[in-house]
Amino acid sequence: MIQFKRKTLSVAVAVTCAAITAGAMASSHREAPNITRHPALDSTDFYAFNSYEEGREGYVTFIANYIPLQDAYGGPNYFAMDPNAHYAIHIDSDGDAVEDISFVFNFNNTLAADNEGIALPVGPEGEQKMVKVPLKNVGSISADDSSAANFSEMYSLTMVSGDMQTGTRTTLTPAMGDMFKKPLDYIGNKTFTSEAEYARYAESFIYSFNIPGCDDMAKVFVGQRKDPFVVNLGKTFDLVNYVPVEGDSSPGAGDGEGFPGGITQSPMNDDLGDKNVTALSIEVPSACVTDEGNGVIGSWTTASLPQARILNPDATFEKPETNGGAMTQVSRLGNPLVNELVIGIGDKDKFSTSHPSADGQFADYVTHPSLPELLNILFKDAVNTTLGTDIETLAPTNFPRMDLVTAFLTGFPGVNQQATVTASEMLRLNTGIPATPAESQSTFGVAGDDLAGFPNGRRPGDDVVDIALRVVMGRLCYPIPVAGEDTDLGLCAPEDASVGNVPFTDGAPVDASMIDNSFPYLKTPLAGSE
Repeated sequence: MIQFKRKTLSVAVAVTCAAITAGAMASSHREAPNITRHPALDSTDFYAFNSYEEGREGYVTFIANYIPLQDAYGGPNYFAMDPNAHYAIHIDSDGDAVEDISFVFNFNNTLAADNEGIALPVGPEGEQKMVKVPLKNVGSISADDSSAANFSEMYSLTMVSGDMQTGTRTTLTPAMGDMFKKPLDYIGNKTFTSEAEYARYAESFIYSFNIPGCDDMAKVFVGQRKDPFVVNLGKTFDLVNYVPVEGDSSPGAGDGEGFPGGITQSPMNDDLGDKNVTALSIEVPSACVTDEGNGVIGSWTTASLPQARILNPDATFEKPETNGGAMTQVSRLGNPLVNELVIGIGDKDKFSTSHPSADGQFADYVTHPSLPELLNILFKDAVNTTLGTDIETLAPTNFPRMDLVTAFLTGFPGVNQQATVTASEMLRLNTGIPATPAESQSTFGVAGDDLAGFPNGRRPGDDVVDIALRVVMGRLCYPIPVAGEDTDLGLCAPEDASVGNVPFTDGAPVDASMIDNSFPYLKTPLAGSE
């Protein structure tokens, strides 16, 4: 084991972290080869946490973000969901890695004027023709008047009790109105007047609804939001064009008293700072999803398409293609970074189409991860030469990697481990641990002495990039703070991880102050035009 001190070690740590950050920094934006061809089905991030909005104790919020890297100015079509897809949020309440409840979203896109689209009279009197406009709106839109919208999205919400394929299906309906609707994306401030007006407009698309057998109402919102994920993406893929270790004595201190030459926290390091996403957000009473388990639930999101798609050579808005066959899963996301940081590139598409109950096929990627060993092969000599040391290996040496098994596949006993333990990749949340108010949340979650944060579920303000970087290189081999005291998890020892105590970071900060404090939590999207 080594303790890094204030020496000229910048190069050593940079090369050590190079491949780690390159693999870890994409969250789930375009994370597998096949899904890059289906952006409307691409799940970018998934969150599950005990609601921390004041007065919403006893509720759980799930947020499944889709359609990555949305430029706010991406007109004229912007970012609609796929009307042939099934988007689902799955919940395992008893620990068998099989869904007990699923909430399924299906979308329907329509044009104004009986699905023909708005047309304007063009030409002199007597020679006029009615010509359809090319835009999704022809005037200003507000919460009070959306008559100028030329395009709209509606969706159905179905609850499936039991197995997704064979379970009991119940159509859910809004408490007010007869259908769920999705707001138009934030086209710009000539269309919506101001950010405040768009926020008021979008808020009108938050719906309450009843869940069968549940005493309290649930909420749902589907719409464009500011992407909450932060990452230093461009420089990372430029062969890690920074030293990915904290350069201040503590994040944001601004004193330069950390690692010499290390990167310091700055919003300028967030390359997703100008991107939006589409969020499927649902808040449900925790008592309605915990069933007879120990209060810990597992959850994940998927998107599926019909197995066959035949393109229409004479495409229309209503029928650009014909779809048929069984619904086939093409996207899956539970914990962040798994398909990027752990799964080999040849199996990424297989992981996207797999079910948690079949995750045994991926066990070797977790128990014997290739990335740390690859780093050791590539960079051990450079590190030892720079440090003047004789480190035997940079990669953690505890095999099988039970620290990663616990983090990714089983959960931590007493925190987010279910009563029945089935090794599987899900985002696990203990609904019995009270939510931490926004102002008291640690960006490092459990490792920051905040049991209500990642990997006990995931909140939008949890810095999962930095956490993942540290965990994969052995952070859990060292004591972590729990209730104010350093606690040895007993998963491995410091001597198993030579660089496990290094404060890896990409320098892109995120915390709860960057997120709203009420449902649907994610910030108003960026405007396409000011």
